[in-house]
Amino acid sequence: MSKVTEIVGDIEAGLVKPIYFLMGEEPYYIDKISEYIEKSILTESEKGFNQMVMYGRNVSIEEVISNAKRYPMMADKQVIIVREAQELSRSIENLLSYVENPQPTTVLVFCYKYKTLDKRKKLVKAISKHGQLFESKKLYENQVGDWIRRVLSGKKYEINPKATQMLVEFLGNDLSKISNELDKLMLVAPQGSEITPKLIEDNIGISKDFNNFELQKMIGEKKVVKANQIINYFGQNQKSHSIIMTISILNSFFTKLLVYHGLSNKTRDSVEKALKISSFFIQDYQTAAKNYPMRKVSQVIGLLREADLKSKGVGASALQPIDILKELLFKILH
Repeated sequence: MSKVTEIVGDIEAGLVKPIYFLMGEEPYYIDKISEYIEKSILTESEKGFNQMVMYGRNVSIEEVISNAKRYPMMADKQVIIVREAQELSRSIENLLSYVENPQPTTVLVFCYKYKTLDKRKKLVKAISKHGQLFESKKLYENQVGDWIRRVLSGKKYEINPKATQMLVEFLGNDLSKISNELDKLMLVAPQGSEITPKLIEDNIGISKDFNNFELQKMIGEKKVVKANQIINYFGQNQKSHSIIMTISILNSFFTKLLVYHGLSNKTRDSVEKALKISSFFIQDYQTAAKNYPMRKVSQVIGLLREADLKSKGVGASALQPIDILKELLFKILH
């Protein structure tokens, strides 16, 4: 994120704010900024007397303010990091008087995860004026692939598009979890190399041949035997393969296929832009469009909605997820 880069760049340049209020649904960037501040503001010898980590569940706002008003010892600044600051949400407005007149030699950091401040309140305006307010928003799953590519590119790695899809399917939009798995992959892959599906399968345990995107591809190509093999694999590994996720991915595929059918301009650039996909996957849609006319695609979307309801117990309370998937697959392919 450009804002994260800007905050880190300002700190590196010595432009340190007296207050950093880090809030939002995505904890990854909150952790990264607070960890950077914890490591970089003070020297190791200064940290003993001048760096303190507090926890919202164990302190009050008044205690935080009291410590923030102290002067540093044998250093230019002191750093106070309040983790789990969301636990102070009921009394957070009491911070206003301090924010309006912060101690210039204190760097006060709030890690306010999974929540945000009410932007209409005076506190938000005061933090924005005297310090740094940062909101860390959750990425949508269709944005995570680009995030993975950017992170790896910054570390001098490339990633195969199918490998990206495998990670997104398996890990969702939990950036901390994804980052940990990428770190594992970068330990075993030499810098400058490509992260491949095989590398992921060998080191993370995600099957490159038996996953939702491979199922999507086999359905698109109408490869009945292979599609059924994948469904049977899901049935044997139900803890790792949620029917909700499978239906969601197939619904996204056929919805985009419907858009593809409706395009008057089917050039590579036009398809990539309209479907918001990598050019690597355009062939999948071209093949599927030949196998599934527009009317059939509309029927399939209806079948997927039906299966989604059944998976939630509506009209099919006795059916197991694997039976719902097998029925769905048969109806799609025939």
